[in-house]
Amino acid sequence: MNRPFGSHRWSVTLLAAALGLVLAACDPSPSHSPTVETVQNAKPTEAWFEEVSDAIGLRFRHRSGHQVRFLMPEINCGGIGLLDFDRDGWLDVFCVNGGHADPTVPNPPGHGLFRNLGNWRFEEVTARAGVGDNHGYGMGVACADYDGDGWTDLLVLNLRGDVLYRNRGDGTFEDVTAKAGVAGDEWSSSAAFFDYDQDRDLDLFVVNYIHWSVATEVECYSRGGVLDYCSPLSYRAPAMARLYRNRGDGTFEDMSRAVGLAAAFGNGLGIATADFDQDGWTDAFVANDATPNQLWMNRDRGARFVDEALSRGCALNSMGVPRAGMGTVAVDLLQKGSFDVFVTHLVGEGHGWFLNSNGVFADVILPKGPMSGSRAYTGFGIGFRDFDHDGEPDLFVANGRVRLGATDLDPKDPFAEPNSLLRGHGRGEFEEVLPPGGTQPPLMSTSRGAAFGDLDNDGAEDIVIANRDGPVHVLRNRVGARGNWIGFVVQSGPHLTAHNAVVQVEAQGRSWWRQVQPNEGYASSNDPRLVFGLGPATKVDHVMIRWPGGRWEGFGPFDGGRYHTLTEGTGQAVESGKGR
Repeated sequence: MNRPFGSHRWSVTLLAAALGLVLAACDPSPSHSPTVETVQNAKPTEAWFEEVSDAIGLRFRHRSGHQVRFLMPEINCGGIGLLDFDRDGWLDVFCVNGGHADPTVPNPPGHGLFRNLGNWRFEEVTARAGVGDNHGYGMGVACADYDGDGWTDLLVLNLRGDVLYRNRGDGTFEDVTAKAGVAGDEWSSSAAFFDYDQDRDLDLFVVNYIHWSVATEVECYSRGGVLDYCSPLSYRAPAMARLYRNRGDGTFEDMSRAVGLAAAFGNGLGIATADFDQDGWTDAFVANDATPNQLWMNRDRGARFVDEALSRGCALNSMGVPRAGMGTVAVDLLQKGSFDVFVTHLVGEGHGWFLNSNGVFADVILPKGPMSGSRAYTGFGIGFRDFDHDGEPDLFVANGRVRLGATDLDPKDPFAEPNSLLRGHGRGEFEEVLPPGGTQPPLMSTSRGAAFGDLDNDGAEDIVIANRDGPVHVLRNRVGARGNWIGFVVQSGPHLTAHNAVVQVEAQGRSWWRQVQPNEGYASSNDPRLVFGLGPATKVDHVMIRWPGGRWEGFGPFDGGRYHTLTEGTGQAVESGKGR
């Protein structure tokens, strides 16, 4: 039976039970980093992924610029963008480089754009496309068609002024930052394009970290007197997020103070957008590092944003303490029709799952929940995807330290950690897939941004990972016994991704909920298509879409095993998700 938003009493008792499990003592994961032997001797299972970057020609090496001083930006940088920039049906890859945090050091290494030729072959087209320049010290990227011309554009997030590249549609890009007015002057980390005022133009929310310069850098130590990177609290300089309203003529207006974003500052690293209270207007959650998170609720039809994170239960952990938030996503883990928030955190803290019940959140810790095992690592890039198509979302987290640990897991890189992969079993339960990260042997890197998408159009989603001072990793999905699947291209118009459209899929009496929003995780941008694992089902009976603004349409039925395009206005109009 189809149930619209707001009608899911789906186990209020489950929420009550979860609230009784929020104590950290319920988390079975260790509070310390694992040993080298623990990682290397993990009981092997069938590898879920194969690292193929060198074999497919996607050769890119990130540079943080670290030399002698431990400059704070060096430890956070690195993002990945997945986009079909030439509209040939294959996902291309944009890799963000760091460079030199000290602007007086010349000749920073540039970014990289790799064109997907199909059949697992890539060619670098950075110079031809005109997107290699990197004088701002790159941190991350957000991909979207901001001007609505049908071609996906690139926003590169920097330490020193962001850069907006407009896709000309001929394989090249032009720098339109000055004209668009979105450069900013803060250290940017992540960003999301979304239509906050429902005028059909994509606006821009930019998350900023701290006010920093080489002149204000401080020295910090660990391991009994060894130089190390600092906590953001050492600087006491949190930055304000920025909201840019798209005027519809290729330019943006900075609305940050006008809508109220100056009311709360934090050390922002991650952004997740969704209609968290189901009032028809898209909100924004900001994951902050060592400061309370912010939940910017869209009020008065986009006229103002109010930070309601504290009153709604997602500013702090269950003990009333802020955690070190890095990557974040909006995800409906219990498939109830409303979006939770999941945040990756620092070693010893454990990742956070804020369960949403009618717009109120609870920091839930379950013995077999998605945070299991996470206290051993520091997580950044994150994605919930059904890699094995069994109908339950799995969890992948890209890990890497920000400070020196008691021991080094990799003798060549003291900040390196293995990634984490958890298989979902439904109802919020997961189990770790070994070896760590799902590869054999485990990959050891200081991983940052991770982007998720179907690089070969076979329905099995792959992963591209940015690694600080290391090569990019491309993980090809090799799960052997996958179930059936179906994919959707959800559009507000021809070639226009419908950001924050919510999709409900029904097959054989089951429902799955996802939203379209490629700009989430950490400093990265994902495949805008949605892939649903169907398990044994071979077709979908019905698809319901709630478009931004609250209008519903129904589509289907559809056969599985391929992608289908769903365009706003071409389905059957229904009321409140009912009427089929």
